[in-house]
Amino acid sequence: MGKTHFQEENVGFTPILAMEEAARCLLCLDAPCSKMCPAGTDPAKFIRSLRFKNVRGAAKTIRENNPLGAVCARVCPTEHYCQKGCSRSGIDRPIDIARLQRYATDFEAAVKMRVYEKKKATGKRIGIVGSGPAGLSAATLLAREGHEVVVYEKEAKAGGYLRYGIPSYRLPEEVLDKEIARIAELGVAFRFHEEVKDLSVLEKEYDAVIVGDGYGLGKTLPLFEGNRRAITAVEFLKKVKTRPVRIPEHVLIIGGGDVAMDVASTCKKLGASQVSDVVYETFPEFKASKAELELARKENVSIYDGFIPASATRGGVVKFRHRHQPIELKLKAGLIVLAIGQARLEGDLGEPKDKKNVFYCGDVSLEGDKTVVYAVKTGKEAAIKAMAYLGGK
Repeated sequence: MGKTHFQEENVGFTPILAMEEAARCLLCLDAPCSKMCPAGTDPAKFIRSLRFKNVRGAAKTIRENNPLGAVCARVCPTEHYCQKGCSRSGIDRPIDIARLQRYATDFEAAVKMRVYEKKKATGKRIGIVGSGPAGLSAATLLAREGHEVVVYEKEAKAGGYLRYGIPSYRLPEEVLDKEIARIAELGVAFRFHEEVKDLSVLEKEYDAVIVGDGYGLGKTLPLFEGNRRAITAVEFLKKVKTRPVRIPEHVLIIGGGDVAMDVASTCKKLGASQVSDVVYETFPEFKASKAELELARKENVSIYDGFIPASATRGGVVKFRHRHQPIELKLKAGLIVLAIGQARLEGDLGEPKDKKNVFYCGDVSLEGDKTVVYAVKTGKEAAIKAMAYLGGK
């Protein structure tokens, strides 16, 4: 990996602060926070454990339900999920579930807890394409049930977008490495630098196949085709994670989601004096999480909301028009980063097709939500379908 690393931005709870925060929990019988977690991490249960100072119990609950609990604690937009359902919101503010989850999983790592136990071998073999959050989630559940699992990854390391997209100031590599090591301890085998282009080969070799290879191609706009100053956010973030990157004085970003905020904050940390982010949505419609937006603002990123690209020159001048008002905006930048979504790479395995022993998870199985926690959810669902097909419960 590259030598460009950043210190983790968010600070975890101390033991006293964690217990104080857990004590704010209302111990709801219907646990709306747990109902709102796509991955089924069950925050109500682990917060209850923390409230009674049972940190090991909290960590066990998280780990049994979410194999990427430490990752999700750092990157999940909890204000849209568990914290949105928190009953405490009607009194003052929701419980800081993400930081409590981080506290429990950090404790787990510090004391070297081992939660997973592997059942007796079933003799069944499952091949998984892609080692992103969906593939890792599926691999964990299948391996715990005693199945032999082999994960195919075209890159040099496991993690997918977790490793090659999310900046290390949000998700330190050592945290991801520990998550993956825990999965490997279950006997999951990883085959790196192996890109699967023909599913029929795996269908013959394995009893079941799970496809979770993700969307690795950043979308672009016709205005920027052939423009050497323009790059997609996917390409840019991968470069930052794998090699030293030189940043010009002025960077222009187009897009308003979490990926755009990652690019903006990263550029500022790499030394850009002016970072401008132009967003299609107005602030009330903003897609980026609150934490990501606050970090970009902390880094003094200039954000222009409600604008659409109208024209662009090869010299880096881009003109925008406002969606609702007769306003035009003209900006010049040495680097233009397009953070407007992702698509499947040409030559990938294509769209899901109905096959009795092939199951899909991750980006390819999602219509709208592309968060890590939803990828974990779809990975679990694909594993359950595969086990049902193989005759399990």
